[in-house]
Amino acid sequence: MVRSLRQRAVTGSYEDPRVTGLRTAVSRLRRELATYPAEFPDRAIAEDELAALAAMVTHGTPEAPRLRRSLLLIAGSIGSVSALARSLSEVRRAVELFGETPRR
Repeated sequence: MVRSLRQRAVTGSYEDPRVTGLRTAVSRLRRELATYPAEFPDRAIAEDELAALAAMVTHGTPEAPRLRRSLLLIAGSIGSVSALARSLSEVRRAVELFGETPRR
């Protein structure tokens, strides 16, 4: 947050630190998925949803329900690829910062 406030003072602009964190987590998972050597059935779904998340964070603060939907699609499509679990968890934590999941 200090860095964001400093950026605001220097450039006159401010970016929500949640957006910055989500952008970083999505970028990391996209890179790891791109270099993951094995194919799996729903890889294209994961790639498409990660691209959608990346686009959302370039246009301001994204909507929490849309973020959660994308997260569910990504998690479901990646499945049990343990090599991607850490980065997927980082994306999940970043999405959770945008609001609580509604209780049923």
